[in-house]
Amino acid sequence: MTGIGVEEEFLLVDPRTGVSCPRAEAVVARQQACCPLPDGAAVHRELRPTQIEAATGVCETSEELYHHLVAGRRSLAEAAAAEDCAIIASGTALRGQPDREHQADDDRFGKVDDLYAGVVRSYEACGCHVHIGVPDRDMAVAVVNHLAEWLPTLLALSGNSPFDGGRDTGYDSWRMVEQSRFPGSGIAPHFAGIEDYEIQVDRLVDCGVLVDAKQTFWLARPSPSWPTVEVRAADTASTVDEAVLQALLTRALVRTALDALDKGVEAEPLDPQIAAAAVWSAARYGLSGPAIDPIAGKPVPATGRLASLREHTRSALAETGDLALVNTLLNQLENEGTGAERQRRAAADGDIAVLRMLTEETVPHG
Repeated sequence: MTGIGVEEEFLLVDPRTGVSCPRAEAVVARQQACCPLPDGAAVHRELRPTQIEAATGVCETSEELYHHLVAGRRSLAEAAAAEDCAIIASGTALRGQPDREHQADDDRFGKVDDLYAGVVRSYEACGCHVHIGVPDRDMAVAVVNHLAEWLPTLLALSGNSPFDGGRDTGYDSWRMVEQSRFPGSGIAPHFAGIEDYEIQVDRLVDCGVLVDAKQTFWLARPSPSWPTVEVRAADTASTVDEAVLQALLTRALVRTALDALDKGVEAEPLDPQIAAAAVWSAARYGLSGPAIDPIAGKPVPATGRLASLREHTRSALAETGDLALVNTLLNQLENEGTGAERQRRAAADGDIAVLRMLTEETVPHG
């Protein structure tokens, strides 16, 4: 079985108004003092003091993954409540903090603020990052090449950020629009191997557009810290079910890529403009409108790309015993709509209804 790790980013909000609360350090300290996590799991601060992250340990089965994700969310919710705030899983803030003055800091986040200035000052976008174990970093690059064509579909499944400053943007994933403002966002170029990858990343650092070699904005990459492929296509998942769905599909895509590579099949490079168009279309329409086939370079129904993803991952999901669960979760998502669609339905009753929906979906009860 191939190990899975998931990092979930959440927003800290006033539970009465939904306005972002800059209390991440206090919530992290409270969580560490009062709210235990499963072995290997952890909680971290994020770029903005209104954001916080829960990371699972390495999980082998869907049952173990559910346990870690539920425990992380409940632990954070308990710690946040003690600091008079709540956690919500939304890719963008319902009511963000007003644009803040730049404050120099000596840590890495301070360097990010210094470099990206106004682009990052009010950035509160939250994603779901999935790590899948691979044999080595050279293999990780080859796997990332294979994943490229499927990243827009993973994004379309995850759309959960339709609002910006209280207005409907018309996008399922406004988070992806915000992320596209950073250099090198989207689908990574096709790399010949780890040496080629590291040369290109070092060039971007030398050009002054990345803080260091650990920072890239591509939707999939070899992890700079772990022997994994890290996939960062998805908005943070409103529900645990949707986080599990992203993780299991990602593992199946990686296993399928490894099987192809074992047979000597390398991925074909994508046209960069078509790849960018596919990401944009997924962010704009989610599962409800057109998509772009990155290989054929033409528009197709989003449901058609989803059907292709199901077929592409079927064998790998069967091998890990996850096929029935993934089919159930995909059917559930198609019936209930993406997080963005559910947020919009709730918004018919006002902003507080959206806040209530997200609060209830984020933290499992029982």
